[in-house]
Amino acid sequence: MADLLSQFATAVKRVPDRTAIVDGKGREITFQTLRTRVQHLAGRWQDKGIRSGDRVLLAMPVNADLYASLAALWTLGATVVLPEPALGLAGLRHAARTTKPKAFCAAGAYSLLKFLVPDLWALPLLTPGKSRSNPVAQKVQPDDIALISFTSGTTGQPKAIPRSHAFLMAQHDAIAPLLDSRKAERDLVAFPVFTLINLAAGRTSVLPNWRFSKLDRMSTVQLESWLQTQQITRALIPPSLCEKLVQSDDTGPLHTVFTGGGPVFPSLVEALRTRHSLSVVCVYGSTEAEPIAHLDAANITVKDHRDMAVGRGLLVGYPVPEITLRIRDNEIQVAGAHVNDGYLNPTHSKNNKIKEGDVIWHRTGDAGALDDDGRLWLWGRVGSEIEVFSGTLFPFAIEVAAQRWPGVDRCALVNTKAGPTLCVQGSADHIDDWTKSALGFDVPNVISIKNIPMDKRHASKVDRTKLTRIIET
Repeated sequence: MADLLSQFATAVKRVPDRTAIVDGKGREITFQTLRTRVQHLAGRWQDKGIRSGDRVLLAMPVNADLYASLAALWTLGATVVLPEPALGLAGLRHAARTTKPKAFCAAGAYSLLKFLVPDLWALPLLTPGKSRSNPVAQKVQPDDIALISFTSGTTGQPKAIPRSHAFLMAQHDAIAPLLDSRKAERDLVAFPVFTLINLAAGRTSVLPNWRFSKLDRMSTVQLESWLQTQQITRALIPPSLCEKLVQSDDTGPLHTVFTGGGPVFPSLVEALRTRHSLSVVCVYGSTEAEPIAHLDAANITVKDHRDMAVGRGLLVGYPVPEITLRIRDNEIQVAGAHVNDGYLNPTHSKNNKIKEGDVIWHRTGDAGALDDDGRLWLWGRVGSEIEVFSGTLFPFAIEVAAQRWPGVDRCALVNTKAGPTLCVQGSADHIDDWTKSALGFDVPNVISIKNIPMDKRHASKVDRTKLTRIIET
């Protein structure tokens, strides 16, 4: 069976001297150098007693050592546990308690976490370094668990998601065609899964030179400088960074943007295309199923824009061929080889999985519909809908439209004590216009707010719970 390790080994043989990873400090690591690093780490940790099936909690900066460590632990047949970085120490503690790892793998300042988190005190510490031992590569089976990651925790306690080697390959097969290029691209990658795909493809990944947990503090100048310095040709970044990209004056050789991790509004897409003449591909997915659908912005028609402007929702394109998608009671449900079929804690599957014969459907929690052409439209989260005079209103119906109103930077529909309320971040000089337009959606209340709170992972989704708390206190 092909797996990501064997794909990476093939890439090393094919392009040994090509740059595999450029880290956040601008250091270039070739495929052969990375492969050698993997062997050293595997030998070192084999000597530390890591064996097939062991769970190892991994906490490192997003750099070449992170990916070398993943590959080294997989070489030994171990299962890598990745905590949710946006949750900080709380995420690390939750990962340790949930998965009960055999060892803690860390580098640099992250090694000190072992002494700060009581759950890690008894675990051996694995740190990067050279080894004189030759690792004995373990033959992994398709169903062996390669990785345990976590949901973002935005709708409750983060759920642990086990991913087998077969699952990772299925995900590779679903994403690889999207990233395929005949050119020698230099991809700026803000989503770790895409770096894994690039390593398997023999393509260069340039890692961010910013902290993922501090996206709101990152300047447009910093992003612009990194694009130019590293001669980035494609960027795989969340919408929050696309907003900064729009503000840039010079994006260097950049020609294509892949974006997701939050709603990608048409106003943002058009700004990227008109200001910098970029090709834009919007990718829709979830932690449990990535990707689900994608949309090349060049295929958005004039009628599509009109439909979004009058409340149809957010167009996200055709479902990927590798996935089966259906709509039940307005909810998007998916099944397929790269769709997670269960959680580490089986009780979490009761509300999120539907078993029908041999098929396990994942309930995304997103509401939407398919149009006559088979394209997917998003409406917002199931349960976020609000009853208005004319019927049921989902957030994206008005939010997608409102993004085009004068002076609107960001907006969110919530239900407050005063009733349906559209919160708008932008130039309050236009509030009378906003109020008039909102009445067309039967939303009687519009308020201006300085900063709408966003999610911690990508700063691209509205934190509606926090927003409601802010405006009602």
